[in-house]
Amino acid sequence: MKKILLLFAVLFFAGGTARADEGMWLLPALQKMNIRDMQDKGLKISAEEIYSANNNSLKDAIVIFANGCTGEIVSPQGLLFTNHHCGYGAIQALSTLERDILKNGYWATDLQEELPAPGHTVTFIRHIEDVTGIVLEGIDTDTPQGEREAAIEAKIKEVTEEYGGKEEFAGMNFRIAPFYGGNQYILFVMEIYRDIRLVGTPPNSIGKFGGDTDNWMWPRHTGDFSIFRVYADADGKPAEYSPENVPYQAPVHLDISIKGFQEGDFAMIMGFPGSTQRYMTSFEIDEMLEMSNPNRILIRGKRQDILWDAMINDDAIRIKYAAKYAGSSNYWKNSIGMSRGVEKLGVKSQKEAQEEAFLRWVAESPSRAKYSPALDYIREAVESRRESSHTTQYIGETLTNGVELLRASTLAAAVADGRDTISEAYINRIVENSYKNFYKDYDAQLDKKVARVMIPLLKKNIDPEWLPSFYETIDNDFEGDADAYIDYLYDSSLFTDHDKFTRALRAGDYESIENDPAVAYRTSIMDAYASAGAESRQWAEKFREGHRLYVEGLLEMYPDRMNYPDANFTIRLTYGNILPYRPADGVIYDYYTTLAGVMEKEDDSNPEFVVPAKLKELYENRDFGPYGQDGYMPVCFLSNNDITGGNSGSPVLDGEGNLIGLAFDGNWEAMSGDIAFEPDLQRCINVDVRYVLFIIDKFAGSSHIMDELTIVR
Repeated sequence: MKKILLLFAVLFFAGGTARADEGMWLLPALQKMNIRDMQDKGLKISAEEIYSANNNSLKDAIVIFANGCTGEIVSPQGLLFTNHHCGYGAIQALSTLERDILKNGYWATDLQEELPAPGHTVTFIRHIEDVTGIVLEGIDTDTPQGEREAAIEAKIKEVTEEYGGKEEFAGMNFRIAPFYGGNQYILFVMEIYRDIRLVGTPPNSIGKFGGDTDNWMWPRHTGDFSIFRVYADADGKPAEYSPENVPYQAPVHLDISIKGFQEGDFAMIMGFPGSTQRYMTSFEIDEMLEMSNPNRILIRGKRQDILWDAMINDDAIRIKYAAKYAGSSNYWKNSIGMSRGVEKLGVKSQKEAQEEAFLRWVAESPSRAKYSPALDYIREAVESRRESSHTTQYIGETLTNGVELLRASTLAAAVADGRDTISEAYINRIVENSYKNFYKDYDAQLDKKVARVMIPLLKKNIDPEWLPSFYETIDNDFEGDADAYIDYLYDSSLFTDHDKFTRALRAGDYESIENDPAVAYRTSIMDAYASAGAESRQWAEKFREGHRLYVEGLLEMYPDRMNYPDANFTIRLTYGNILPYRPADGVIYDYYTTLAGVMEKEDDSNPEFVVPAKLKELYENRDFGPYGQDGYMPVCFLSNNDITGGNSGSPVLDGEGNLIGLAFDGNWEAMSGDIAFEPDLQRCINVDVRYVLFIIDKFAGSSHIMDELTIVR
């Protein structure tokens, strides 16, 4: 046990030379592990200025935005920058036909016009501490996995309760995250603010310029940013929305540089990368290429075609489904690019070579015998779970997430839960929440069209024994006619219409609600999903044990290599340079794009490439203010920083710690980067902060926002 802890202490705190591009580094390790290399590359500030355990530092301006993005505080009054696509859910939710923020953008002229974004949060990391010694105390590497996990869970609960009782952490949240396959554990203390308001956002024609066509592609010309503000109570503490709340007084905010940069300049990114699988095995790659990605690509592609056709023909549906479509299509295209990259770049062969080297290394010494079953455990688990994993994914993609009626029918459970003590207040709460959280953005006729495709698709592609029982209803009561069943379901159910459901609820007709055909439909789906999921889960423990042993063995096998942990939505730093790249023979992509490229892509017949008249006017007049450079207006740029999903909205910082851009995408040629970093091809696509300021100042005329910012010229 002591040997294991020593190994990870060395990895966490030891010095050494790290590559300037690859790596998602833990902040407490910078001083010992990275700072010398970073300064050699152009960093001008100290590790203590980036991250300090006891004093304010740049880390304190970096936040989790909503549930899956990064943001940064850019003014003393809690002003926050993030990506347009990160704020898209709020932007969509606040849009109506009368106030179409998606189409026209929005710019509050003062604090009173800032729009509350319900459900959105901003999370600050207040404390980071390695608690591996406490969590793994008394646990040896050969402790059975189930026993190990139970002991770890108990220790995590114990540590969380201990820190929750400390006065300095009162009211805060705690997360103890595993690293290196569960061989290391780090505590993160978080303060979550819940009153978040939209301050400004460009129209889709800027913030989402290029749409799905340009997504993951370079050259890029997207002004992917939005502006929010964090609000607090009078004492500066987190509070639910109230008109009495005041802007959060930030102890640290980022200065913004408009000095520009050149090829080769230093760039670093701090943020919350969501998930990487850089220790993935060849067995898992087969599963991804042969099953999970093809399933997702097929199912989402069919659903998105239906949604898109409806959205471009009806503004009301466009507003309702904009965020749903964007969320689905982003991962859909990611899966296409991931499979392409893995196959084209020979990632499986790289993994197989590593596995062969690992097995040879294990065989060289009896002391390494504990690692010998690692790959067998992973292979057996992956192969054994394949059918059930395929089934759960298909049910999830087609029906659980694909057909929305299932979500509406969960309201029956809310009625049943309160049936014995139901009151007018309880009814009003269900009515209000159900509209706000579901029906506001639901169209039953469109959902019915989706169901007509998804229900037959599921039947065609999974083993009949795993089908939800409503397929028996189709066969027995509707002579196998799925369309007839779907017509009956949508015509008869109370849950397809908020008014119908509300009338039944207010009339006390709980029996009709609980016996609604959509409830039986939902129950049959959830039962089938749970059954297949239980089949998959029986192999999960063996997989986790194999993964833990494999990662531990690899780290022991390469003691002189700086091995960073996989991303797990904890705060990380990546550093590198602003660089172009060569995607193919004879092709060179420059490291920046300009507003001229927006004009070159303009296509009024395609909603993804419409250019606002005001933007064209500014371009034609070369009215770029102080944000242009050498007669052109920068828009986006490339760096070789190591990012993934979750880093969206992360600040790109120069060598002095000034904000120069916002990260928002990876590049198509290196979509396999979550599994294997590609140093020659992998690039991070960033919106230039000068373009952000140009849009705020010259396009929107929001001088009051500009007045809050600290500009470095």
